[in-house]
Formats: sequence, C-alpha cells, structure tokens
Amino acid sequence: MTPPPPADRRLSRIPDAMRLLSLSRSVIYELIRSGRLRSVRQGRTRLIPALAIDDYIGLLEQEARKAS
Repeated sequence: MTPPPPADRRLSRIPDAMRLLSLSRSVIYELIRSGRLRSVRQGRTRLIPALAIDDYIGLLEQEARKAS
C-alpha cells in the first residue's frame, strides 16, 4: 500500500485522488469526463489539481444545501 500524498501536494495522481475523495477509479474518470472534476495531463499522466478537488467538494456541499 502506498502512503497518502503529502498535504501540500498541488497535483495528485488518480490513485491519490481516489483515496482523497473515497471514490473508485471508474467514478473519478466519469467525473473527469462529465467536467465535474478538472484534470490536467503531463505527458501520459493524468493529474488532478488540489484546487480541483477542493472545488469538487464545494460543489457537493452546494448541491447538498440546495437539496435540503
């Protein structure tokens, strides 16, 4: 098992984003495809910016407030 990413990491690989968000690989890729989670590419590697993770969590919180 790989250690968790450092808290100050600005870009996370997909497995790290999976752990941070407690989501499966397929859900992460579906969120990327749908535009709900932003990502960037560096060569062949897809990376998730820390700000994109924060924005996605904010989106979930916003949707939860609207639903209640």
